[in-house]
Amino acid sequence: MTSNTRTFLVPVAKSVTLRDTVSYAIETAGDAAETGEATVHFVVVASGRAIDPDGPDELAADRELLERVEAWAQEDRSEADGIAVETDIVGLDRYLFSPGEYAETLIEYATANGVDRIVLDPEYDPGGSAPMLRPLQVDLARSDIEIEEAPVERQTRRTVLARAETLRKAAVVFGASLLFYLVLGSLSLFDVLTGAVTAGIVAVLLAPVAFSEQPSFGRLGRQVVRMGLYAPFLLWEITKANVEVAYVVLHPSLPIDPKMVRLRAAVWGDTPVTTLANSITLTPGTLTVDVAKRSFTIHSLTQSARDDLFDGVLERAVRFVFYGRAAARIASPAERGDGEEIDD
Repeated sequence: MTSNTRTFLVPVAKSVTLRDTVSYAIETAGDAAETGEATVHFVVVASGRAIDPDGPDELAADRELLERVEAWAQEDRSEADGIAVETDIVGLDRYLFSPGEYAETLIEYATANGVDRIVLDPEYDPGGSAPMLRPLQVDLARSDIEIEEAPVERQTRRTVLARAETLRKAAVVFGASLLFYLVLGSLSLFDVLTGAVTAGIVAVLLAPVAFSEQPSFGRLGRQVVRMGLYAPFLLWEITKANVEVAYVVLHPSLPIDPKMVRLRAAVWGDTPVTTLANSITLTPGTLTVDVAKRSFTIHSLTQSARDDLFDGVLERAVRFVFYGRAAARIASPAERGDGEEIDD
């Protein structure tokens, strides 16, 4: 490891602050990369997965979480900032009980990979039950590796109305509501004033439920720009599908081949999943019947419609909107083996 190379370790587990912790780790690595190179390791401590009867399912969930984290990291970093991203699962072959054992596993990985700093999610809980951050942080501090808790906003445990009062969430909801109001109306003084009042009411009522995490203005701005590129692409896909369905319907032999298919899409979060589900439904020849997490049940009218689904045309475009250009290069459902026809 050269002297101008910095290596960071971020232990990963599901939490409400994980997304912001990933952003902070990438931002910190970007600062270090200005004078050299930086590598960020995102690691899941999967205690006993290799010998646990439920291990295969839990491992699949771990890999899915790391895929999501990697997509977030690729979105937050630029292509030329000198940051490398690595993911791994450790602790597969042994059960870990105490914070000290978890810390030992992380320190072993950190030592083997030349880690300079460990960045902890403030809500990180590898045990999945009782909070372990404080004793885990104490045990990690016994090593020579620098330990830092990511300075991100925790989700408060107060009432719904109190939780709503976060300026960033309210500002985003207010701005989006006012813009939508003015697009439907006009820029007259009356519409601006009534729109501001309406948007204020919407912000107060919906800010608590509009976001599961603190929104990033920079990230939202990039997503809005990419959504502007996605809209004409989706219209083009709808137009092509309309032509194909019209041909099938008007053909004398009516060459339809309706089938149900199941698709596990590489998208995460309510908004990306909803966007993909609605995009599939808007495209003639396919209809999203049911969605459970990342699993889509879709009715398809023709074989070519199924081929497009399995080729991941819309899925790739939605990943581009929400996770950036690098995430758009993830393998298609056909390449991942995540698409199948459902027997009648």
